[in-house]
Amino acid sequence: MKPKKSEDNVVAKNKKANHDYLIEDTIEAGFELTGTEIKSVRASRITLRDGYVRIRKGEAWLENVHISEYKQGNQFNVDPIRNRKLLLHKKEIRRLDEFQQEKGNAIVPLKVYLKRGYAKVLIGLGRGKKNYDKRETLKRRDQEREIQRAVRARF
Repeated sequence: MKPKKSEDNVVAKNKKANHDYLIEDTIEAGFELTGTEIKSVRASRITLRDGYVRIRKGEAWLENVHISEYKQGNQFNVDPIRNRKLLLHKKEIRRLDEFQQEKGNAIVPLKVYLKRGYAKVLIGLGRGKKNYDKRETLKRRDQEREIQRAVRARF
């Protein structure tokens, strides 16, 4: 029997999201994939960098996420940048829709991981950062790094 892993099997992360947005809350969602797409996801051939979530007609859609074609998929491959439906409860979709209506808010995918054989996406509710906020974050991170170096050098 295999020992259980304590962490999820992370397939892809969106590092740009934490740089561009102040993430206030996260929601886990499943998303519809075809057979060849799930094989590509398991092979970590997915890019979240420019992805976002849009609510249309009471449904949540994951847009602009690139899942590369599966090499052995031939005629069963689909468009790599097609829109994929998110699997959420109606209450969660209404909450996302209300959040998205406010100016400066965005719903972005943070990471994709495998959980009990299913691909899941962690979406973040974020407010856009201004350039001075981004510089402040970088400065704070550099200061913390310097403090850690000084502490390590001391001992």
